[in-house]
Amino acid sequence: MEKTIQQCLDERILIIDGAMGTMIQQYKLEEKDYRGERFAGWHKDVKGNNDLLSITQPQIIQAIHKAYLEAGADIIETNTFSSTAIAQADYEMQSLAYELNVAAAKCARKAIEEFVSGSKQTNNCKFIAGAIGPLNKTLSLSPDVNNPGFRTVTFDEVSAAYYEQVKGLVDGGVDLLLIETIFDTLNAKAAIYAIKKYFRDSKKEELPIMISGTITDASGRTLSGQTLEAFYISVSHANPLSVGLNCALGAKEMRPHIEELSGIANCYTSAYPNAGLPNAFGEYDEQPEETAHILEDWAKEGFVNIVGGCCGTTPEHIKHIAEQVKKYEARKLPVIEKELESVGTEE
Repeated sequence: MEKTIQQCLDERILIIDGAMGTMIQQYKLEEKDYRGERFAGWHKDVKGNNDLLSITQPQIIQAIHKAYLEAGADIIETNTFSSTAIAQADYEMQSLAYELNVAAAKCARKAIEEFVSGSKQTNNCKFIAGAIGPLNKTLSLSPDVNNPGFRTVTFDEVSAAYYEQVKGLVDGGVDLLLIETIFDTLNAKAAIYAIKKYFRDSKKEELPIMISGTITDASGRTLSGQTLEAFYISVSHANPLSVGLNCALGAKEMRPHIEELSGIANCYTSAYPNAGLPNAFGEYDEQPEETAHILEDWAKEGFVNIVGGCCGTTPEHIKHIAEQVKKYEARKLPVIEKELESVGTEE
């Protein structure tokens, strides 16, 4: 019998995969590779639209998923970071949003099936997280410094785009929904609203929600100005399975924020940092054993339930992380004490 993710989280620290984009870059794909046969005559350049590869080069996406599974990942993210009509507008591929999500979820599912079959393992703790990115437009900030009240998109437009993405991910067969790399909490709230609305409308059983924010610098705040505690409080109404941090920072810089989060979160905590900070060329130099050593300390201190990697990380990073944290118990959820109020008053 397959275990629920809650059962697996109660047993041990789970491993989420590493960077999709970093791995795609290693394939040195050209414009024609992104286009495939179906989009050979597309009127705009599509190189760089990594999400499109779930349709045009599914074997590559499946191979990357399998590499992370073989490295020890328990949770793999769909290749859907930009699979919304809003984000796909850069390539004028808005009409493909739903299809991109379905295709990506199926790539992940096939990778798990092949991995389980090939390794003769039971699929007890292998899950697909439908990756829901932050969008390339923000609801909280104006792109025009001379017009601070201006917004390029509305809450309704953002929630509608996320609703379509959620539908595609669920129809494709994901196990979880991961709202990640959140720099604007209002965007995340639109995603939460879309998820809740989709499950109300469809009358399907709601999938667990993972939420992962981004602290942008040493200030300890998100880009939209919230402290970590304010961010957590702002999204806790979603009753998430987990709340965590990813991207922007390397593990060294992320540590104090993960420690803080572990002390305030009533749910599971997740952390998947970059492989250090980028160098002058935008590349990541932190070696797998370095990243793993830092995350091992988090596990030892009891800060985390889910760990993995973001930008610059590879299956080798995930392998080292998995090996180092397996010797430690997962963070225990805090016991929330409820005060009992007596009925009536004493005279």
